Amino acid sequence: MSKRRNRANKTFENVPVVDAGAKGKSVAKTEDGAVIFLKNAVPGDVVDIKTFKKRKSFYEGEATVFHTLSDRRTKPVCKHFGTCGGCKWQHMAYDSQLFFKQKEVVENLTRIGHLDLPEVTPIAGSADQYYYRNKMEFSFSASRWLTLEEIQSDVQIEDKKALGFHIPGMWDKILHLDECHLHPTIGEQIRLSVHAFAEAEHIEYFNPREKTGVLRTLMLRMSSIGETMVVIQFFKEDENARIALLEHLKTSFPQIKSLQYIINEKANDTIYDQEVICYDGRDHIFEEMEGLQFKINAKSFYQTNSQQAYELYKITRDFAGLTGKELVYDLYTGTGTIAQFVAKKAKHVVGIESVPVAIEDAKTNAAHNNIDNTTFFAGDMRDVFTADFIAEHGAPDVVITDPPRDGMHKDVVAQLLALAAPRIVYVSCNSATQARDLALLKEQYKVVKYQPVDMFPQTHHVESVVLLEIIK
Repeated sequence: MSKRRNRANKTFENVPVVDAGAKGKSVAKTEDGAVIFLKNAVPGDVVDIKTFKKRKSFYEGEATVFHTLSDRRTKPVCKHFGTCGGCKWQHMAYDSQLFFKQKEVVENLTRIGHLDLPEVTPIAGSADQYYYRNKMEFSFSASRWLTLEEIQSDVQIEDKKALGFHIPGMWDKILHLDECHLHPTIGEQIRLSVHAFAEAEHIEYFNPREKTGVLRTLMLRMSSIGETMVVIQFFKEDENARIALLEHLKTSFPQIKSLQYIINEKANDTIYDQEVICYDGRDHIFEEMEGLQFKINAKSFYQTNSQQAYELYKITRDFAGLTGKELVYDLYTGTGTIAQFVAKKAKHVVGIESVPVAIEDAKTNAAHNNIDNTTFFAGDMRDVFTADFIAEHGAPDVVITDPPRDGMHKDVVAQLLALAAPRIVYVSCNSATQARDLALLKEQYKVVKYQPVDMFPQTHHVESVVLLEIIK
């Protein structure tokens, strides 16, 4: 163990940071070729580095001295930057964020997919670089994360309550947030008000190790048309505390259209197997896009950047090249937002999704929007998207696929090859797995067009939309 630790702990001086790497880290490279991943530097910096982990082909470390600061740098706006893991690229200028996101997509498609690519359509940047998230989830803690200065000081810390985010990699440590620049102003006001009221009323915060306390999590959902949902998760029933807090929110924030709560006594915070109880208002809020309204409840999936979701869907629809005569399959349809968005330019859209609740939402929203040319099916993609299913519902002219981060199962890719639809639009939140899938499809398809889309400014995450056409 000591030998391994000694091999990992090395110091390198005057090392240039040359690139942005995976998971928001930057890449430094020494003169002798050693590669070091850093979480606190920006491409263009020249730094001294102390490493703390040795992998087979690279080190992980931290910049300890900055000799040259990169022109790509900008001043972070949030006081919690560097401790909170929510906005790892806040110290990088936005044009540089876009540059490295586009570069990642191109490199994954060429290096992993070995694809012949046309000229890239420039990345679609987000109009709002802050305050763009329409869903935020915060955790309560009776024992907040303490800074090194607090730990080393002689001052007795009385207040250890926290309402904020988990420290990266630590399931039981919560950073209390005095500010957050990700959600709209109303979300900030509600979060601070909940914390102040709970403090004043001495409502106990959850302790995940001891399984004690009352307040567990706070979920906020805010739509682009000004509707707000608040869901408080309590660890146990304390009727007086629960009613007091919910009444405080009801009277203080008339903007709240949906005020709900959950009593969750199990080990984890997941709400999908829990009863959500509506205390005031509706059990849902509405989001709107091109005149379509989507009901969003506490458990619904919806893209967390509403405005940029609209841009993503427009690009997807444009790539599909619909004329009104096409049968479209929408694989991994979720709550059917893309399916309904493209429906008015298609003859019929068939949506498939593995989560039954999501399909029920899709059907409800389609009925609400008076869309009668969509059909939705629930089930595992491998089991539903079969030759028999295609024979029954018709061979599509266009397939839109928007799988989770792991990409498509090889059986789904095989079915796409057997189907040989004229066009496939592949939307992905992970261009590495997208590239892997496209490598399997390239025996029959060529990439005609592709465009990265930035859904999450201040982070390394990027969406990729690729149009495939069958090789004739």
